[in-house]
Parts: sequence; C-alpha cells; structure tokens
Amino acid sequence: MFSITHAALQDKQYVHSVGNYLSESECELKIRDKRCYVLRDDDKLIGVMRYNLFFDFIPFMTLLYLDEPYRRKGYGTKAVLHWENEMRSQGYKMIMTSTQVDEDAQHFYRKLGYKDMGSIVMDIPPYEQPLEMFLGKAI
Repeated sequence: MFSITHAALQDKQYVHSVGNYLSESECELKIRDKRCYVLRDDDKLIGVMRYNLFFDFIPFMTLLYLDEPYRRKGYGTKAVLHWENEMRSQGYKMIMTSTQVDEDAQHFYRKLGYKDMGSIVMDIPPYEQPLEMFLGKAI
C-alpha cells in the first residue's frame, strides 16, 4: 500500500542518496524541520519529496523523485496533492516548483494546474544546466 510520511532519521541514507547534491547536514535539517517526505510502497522506500520556502514565505518543492519502476503510475500525483493539502492546511495560499526545460516534469505539473512563472539561466560553472523554469499554483 502506498504511503507518504515525513522522513525520519532512519530514512536519512535513502533520502541523502537521492539527488546527491544535498549535503548531509542539509539532509538532516530537512528531516528535522519536516520539509522532507518519503514515499513508500508497503514498507519499501520508493521516493522522496522535499521543499523549502521561496522568499521565506512560499512553499517551493525542490525535489520529487520516484524510483524508476514507480514512475508514471500515479504516485507522483498523489505525493504532490498530499503536499498541496499540507501546505494549504498550514495557511499558505501559493506554492511553487521548478524543472529544467528539457525535462518532462513541466507537463506533469501543468496537468496538476501549475502555471509557468518565468525562468533563469544558470551558466556559471559548475552549476551550468539547461534553462530552469518556475511553475506556481494558487492553493
């Protein structure tokens, strides 16, 4: 059975292994501050979702990751909707995320009602990447 819970310290190794750019200390902060979720199928860890606060007041999803066998099966949608409901219950009125323009995630977020909000060029070494686009949604 699929479940979404806040990550706990015992999940740290898996959380840290996903998106290896997150430092170990930042990983611990995300877990401590309940800004990291783990996704499970029964007891098996299958994904991670993290967020921070953009401009210190807008929830901004920084990562949604599912292990390959669990993609395109509705788990991502369930995870995002869960996060949206939690943010709404905490009184937030808007949420954001971003993705590179060469990734399919932009279509996923648009299907969930997110709107394009702009983009940035990251061309400073070692952070070069394709254009990063921002998406937002009123909740």
